[in-house]
Amino acid sequence: MRIAGLGIALIVVAVGCSGLPPRPSKAPETRPALLAGMDGQWVMVGEVLGKPVKYSLIVSPVLAGSFTELHMTDVQSPPQYEARVFIGHDKDSSHIIVHWLDVFGGKGSIPHGTGQITGNSIEFIIPYTAGPFRDRLTYDTSNGKWLFTIESGQGSTQWKHFATYEIVRAK
Repeated sequence: MRIAGLGIALIVVAVGCSGLPPRPSKAPETRPALLAGMDGQWVMVGEVLGKPVKYSLIVSPVLAGSFTELHMTDVQSPPQYEARVFIGHDKDSSHIIVHWLDVFGGKGSIPHGTGQITGNSIEFIIPYTAGPFRDRLTYDTSNGKWLFTIESGQGSTQWKHFATYEIVRAK
């Protein structure tokens, strides 16, 4: 009786597992070289609205390489800020699509941003209802550092400084 029960249990498990989708294999790199070059651990030092900040930054490919995730965490304990920024590249249009999620919640993650990669710069605009934000990450090939600037839109053509960070590889 026990053997029959074990046989039925094995059949149920086998049938149940056969309906699982196959695990995706590691896809070849499809991200632009500038995004892929950001992978790794970094330190962000700068200021937000004039106040000094320091974040830990981990950059990695996610979702089978279709996005690059920037995971920023304030180094204070407990952290005062944390964000996950997902940058996807649309190879058909050469545009990037950006989703910025942070401690301010779901409402702040709407809408997504769009932009493009030009040379050593990644620039995108997120058109929030209270006013757009323009973000620019620029890689300096001479020293291996990134400069990250964020500006808030003031009217239709004016931009005001919001934040600046220097990003260096963690040691």
